[in-house]
Amino acid sequence: MPDIGTAPRSSSPQRLMSGWISRLDLALELGVTVETLHRWEKIRFGPPCVRAGRKIYYRRDAVQDWLMRQEAPAPRRAGSRR
Repeated sequence: MPDIGTAPRSSSPQRLMSGWISRLDLALELGVTVETLHRWEKIRFGPPCVRAGRKIYYRRDAVQDWLMRQEAPAPRRAGSRR
Protein backbone atom coordinates (compact mmCIF):
# COMPACT_ATOMS: atom_id res chain seq x y z
CA MET A 1 0.00 0.00 0.00
CA PRO A 2 1.50 3.40 -0.94
CA ASP A 3 2.30 5.90 1.81
CA ILE A 4 -0.25 8.70 1.34
CA GLY A 5 -0.11 12.10 3.06
CA THR A 6 3.55 12.17 3.98
CA ALA A 7 6.15 14.08 2.10
CA PRO A 8 9.54 12.51 1.55
CA ARG A 9 12.25 13.94 3.76
CA SER A 10 15.29 15.43 2.13
CA SER A 11 18.76 14.53 3.27
CA SER A 12 19.41 18.11 4.49
CA PRO A 13 16.22 19.41 6.08
CA GLN A 14 15.83 23.18 6.39
CA ARG A 15 14.72 24.69 9.62
CA LEU A 16 11.20 26.10 9.47
CA MET A 17 12.09 29.45 11.05
CA SER A 18 15.48 29.94 9.39
CA GLY A 19 14.42 33.09 7.50
CA TRP A 20 12.64 34.68 10.45
CA ILE A 21 13.76 36.73 13.47
CA SER A 22 11.96 37.31 16.77
CA ARG A 23 10.95 40.77 17.99
CA LEU A 24 13.56 40.65 20.76
CA ASP A 25 16.33 39.67 18.36
CA LEU A 26 15.32 42.38 15.89
CA ALA A 27 15.26 44.99 18.64
CA LEU A 28 18.79 43.99 19.64
CA GLU A 29 19.96 44.09 16.00
CA LEU A 30 18.49 47.56 15.40
CA GLY A 31 19.50 48.97 18.79
CA VAL A 32 15.94 49.85 19.76
CA THR A 33 13.65 48.51 22.47
CA VAL A 34 10.97 45.88 22.06
CA GLU A 35 8.50 48.59 23.04
CA THR A 36 9.68 50.72 20.11
CA LEU A 37 8.98 47.87 17.68
CA HIS A 38 5.57 47.41 19.29
CA ARG A 39 4.82 51.13 18.92
CA TRP A 40 5.99 51.07 15.28
CA GLU A 41 3.63 48.16 14.60
CA LYS A 42 0.69 50.09 16.09
CA ILE A 43 1.33 53.15 13.89
CA ARG A 44 2.19 50.93 10.89
CA PHE A 45 5.67 52.33 10.50
CA GLY A 46 8.15 49.50 11.00
CA PRO A 47 8.85 46.36 9.03
CA PRO A 48 5.95 43.96 8.46
CA CYS A 49 5.53 41.21 11.03
CA VAL A 50 3.70 37.93 11.51
CA ARG A 51 1.99 36.70 14.67
CA ALA A 52 2.21 33.05 15.68
CA GLY A 53 0.11 32.91 18.81
CA ARG A 54 1.73 35.39 21.21
CA LYS A 55 5.04 35.38 19.37
CA ILE A 56 5.87 37.98 16.74
CA TYR A 57 8.33 37.32 13.97
CA TYR A 58 9.84 39.38 11.17
CA ARG A 59 10.99 37.96 7.85
CA ARG A 60 14.66 38.90 7.47
CA ASP A 61 14.26 39.83 3.79
CA ALA A 62 11.29 42.09 4.60
CA VAL A 63 13.29 43.85 7.34
CA GLN A 64 16.17 44.46 4.92
CA ASP A 65 13.75 45.81 2.29
CA TRP A 66 12.18 48.10 4.89
CA LEU A 67 15.60 49.36 5.98
CA MET A 68 16.55 50.14 2.38
CA ARG A 69 13.32 52.12 1.93
CA GLN A 70 14.28 54.22 4.97
CA GLU A 71 17.35 55.55 3.18
CA ALA A 72 16.98 59.17 2.24
CA PRO A 73 19.38 61.66 0.71
CA ALA A 74 21.01 64.06 3.14
CA PRO A 75 18.84 67.17 3.55
CA ARG A 76 20.12 70.41 2.07
CA ARG A 77 21.31 72.89 4.62
CA ALA A 78 19.15 75.96 4.82
CA GLY A 79 20.64 79.37 4.31
CA SER A 80 23.70 78.39 2.35
CA ARG A 81 24.00 80.66 -0.68
CA ARG A 82 26.69 80.50 -3.28
